[in-house]
Amino acid sequence: MNYSQTLEFLFSSMPSFQEKGHCAYKPGLERVTAFCRHLGNPQRNYFTIHVAGTNGKGSVSHMLASILQQAGYRTGLFTSPHLKDFRERIKVDGQMISRQKVVNFVDKHHDKMVELGLSFFEMTASLAFDYFAQCDCEVVVIETGLGGRLDATNIILPSVSVVTNVGLEHTDLLGDTLEKIAAEKAGIIKKCIPVVLGEANEAYNHVFEQAAAANKSRVIYAEQTFRIEEHRHKGDKQYFEIARLRDGYKYCLSLDLIGDYQRHNVLTACTVADYLHEETPLTISRRAFVDGISNVVGETSLCGRWQTLQSEPRIICDTGHNAHGLRHVTQQLQKLEYNKLFCVLGFVKDKNIDEILPMFPKEAHYIFTQAGIERAVDASSLAAKAAEFGLQGEVVSEVPKALDRAKELASSGDVIFVGGSTFVVAEVL
Repeated sequence: MNYSQTLEFLFSSMPSFQEKGHCAYKPGLERVTAFCRHLGNPQRNYFTIHVAGTNGKGSVSHMLASILQQAGYRTGLFTSPHLKDFRERIKVDGQMISRQKVVNFVDKHHDKMVELGLSFFEMTASLAFDYFAQCDCEVVVIETGLGGRLDATNIILPSVSVVTNVGLEHTDLLGDTLEKIAAEKAGIIKKCIPVVLGEANEAYNHVFEQAAAANKSRVIYAEQTFRIEEHRHKGDKQYFEIARLRDGYKYCLSLDLIGDYQRHNVLTACTVADYLHEETPLTISRRAFVDGISNVVGETSLCGRWQTLQSEPRIICDTGHNAHGLRHVTQQLQKLEYNKLFCVLGFVKDKNIDEILPMFPKEAHYIFTQAGIERAVDASSLAAKAAEFGLQGEVVSEVPKALDRAKELASSGDVIFVGGSTFVVAEVL
């Protein structure tokens, strides 16, 4: 098979959750454990950092990978979903896996994957584990796909576990309360291995405390380890003065991701890097830490996080796609200065849009659209639902045409926001 045929096989015979939704979800670790045993358990060949959470886990994973690269380690990074190219999911030192490596892996292990009935995500995670071992990675950052306890990535034994935050998402799969969802994410905690909790919350702190105690481990609260003392935006960067609370030591950091919500992710990344340096064999110098945070986009090619695509009119996209994440996005929208606001908006079917739509400003002009996947909410249905919350606009079903329509309507002093779904953002990138 060539690369196109390989991808067609993967997406057709092993449907992805991102494309198909819940019908593609296969909980449990038995299949991926058996397949990785078949591969020789490559995931045991390097240090790992395991990152879960409702929002921010992609940003935190990329920050940590950038820091580790600056520290001189050969660094692997596994994330999902991809925006433009399947290979974005698997990177070593910021470079995507080659097409030929993907083809070779599937050719070699095709029969075993079919025999075990692997899901798309199980195959992808296993491909990443194997590729990182082939590349002689020294440390690998692994982002969970969905939840944690039954996620295919949960066969690793990390140096530290990380949970960025907990919000209500995938409630039919993970549970219908914050406590239940937290319990699923706390499932990544291993014996005697601490978990860093990025955003504390009285609704679920006890869940992590109990899971950590059962594993003879501990919870490290990011907000009790570091504190942001100053925060400002300037140009295409934001700047932080961050104090380490145990000794008052201060870091002056710049970050090339400009979303306000990144302040939570910076604290989480700071805490993880500090733990790795202080309590594991990994060494991260102050310079590596500062430079790593400053060059996340440059080192890892992260995109779609409050990203400016054009200046006049200003076009911003963001992959926030659930109530927990979009609350931060809409708050930042309200801080922008503009003559008129245009929103190109689309969602997938498993999101609680009754909770999300009221967050968006009523004075904006909306262009309702839908990504080219089965999970997408029909654009006309979305427009009708949005009207119930006072959001008015028009329907343009195809995402590229929806953006073209927004550009046609907008003037130089206006702002166009594109979001609601990772897949909507992917189509404009």
